[in-house]
Amino acid sequence: MQRIALLTSGGDSPGMNACIRAVVRKAIYHGIEVIGINRGFNGFMEADMAPMNLGSVADIIHRGGTILRTARSDQFLTREGRARAYENVKRFGLQGLVVIGGDGSFRGARQFNLEYNLPVVGVPGTIDNDIPGTDQTIGFDTAVNTVVEAINKIRDTATSHERTFIIEVMGRHYGFIALAAGLAGGAESILIPERSFNFEDICDRLMRGYRRGKLHSIIVVAEGAANALEMGQRIKERTGFDTKVTILGHLQRGGSPSAADRIMASRLGARAVELLMAGEKNKMVGIKAGHIVALDIEDALAENRTIDLDMYNLAGILSI
Repeated sequence: MQRIALLTSGGDSPGMNACIRAVVRKAIYHGIEVIGINRGFNGFMEADMAPMNLGSVADIIHRGGTILRTARSDQFLTREGRARAYENVKRFGLQGLVVIGGDGSFRGARQFNLEYNLPVVGVPGTIDNDIPGTDQTIGFDTAVNTVVEAINKIRDTATSHERTFIIEVMGRHYGFIALAAGLAGGAESILIPERSFNFEDICDRLMRGYRRGKLHSIIVVAEGAANALEMGQRIKERTGFDTKVTILGHLQRGGSPSAADRIMASRLGARAVELLMAGEKNKMVGIKAGHIVALDIEDALAENRTIDLDMYNLAGILSI
């Protein structure tokens, strides 16, 4: 193998740059050229790509976002779009592709491999931690730390004013961020899409805390579990408590990646190159019980991704 390409696709996540750095440096170490594709699959179709060297990835391991930039591409979902991308495979002499992104990116990469036989390896990069086949995705740890830091700061003002705060975090279909950050931040209630909740139980818990002298309350809501603004209004009407809502939004995607994300991204990126060198064609890399694993993309995406119910139940116990 002499030349591979690399792109980031879908939503950005802290640690993507660390992964880019690892792919480029690992490949160069083994004498392989790397072509960096800008703007995800859009750049793949439009030939927006250029060679990368050691200097290309200098001083980026600590930076959030992705130096290759990213985008979502509807056109790549079409056969015509993928045909345009394949013309660039031939033009640039590409022999493999590393895709850093989420499950949608992996599906696009898998389909491209099936149609044109270009070896592809997916590296899971998303703050949502919702990709099957891996215990954790690049960016999740940083996003959780960002939310916990926000909870800590909000708790200061909540205590000063004796308020209830609802904090909405990302997670349209999965509540991994809400659960981890809620447990780490000591939230009174955690609402996630995977579990139904009883509104009266939430209010009863708030009232119990008030009666024992608690000066504030924190409720963490995944965006797919409930409308935080509506929930705040209902709680205010039901309990009479001064209730405020904070929607963290895209703040969760930014910031310097945590040490854990940098280390994992570096390990996964290097392993992706090794798989291409070994002749693997349709794989994704991931973390299972602390170990790097490689799975067929199709098999990985067929797995069910579920929350840790023990962690969810523990959060409820500790918030009494």
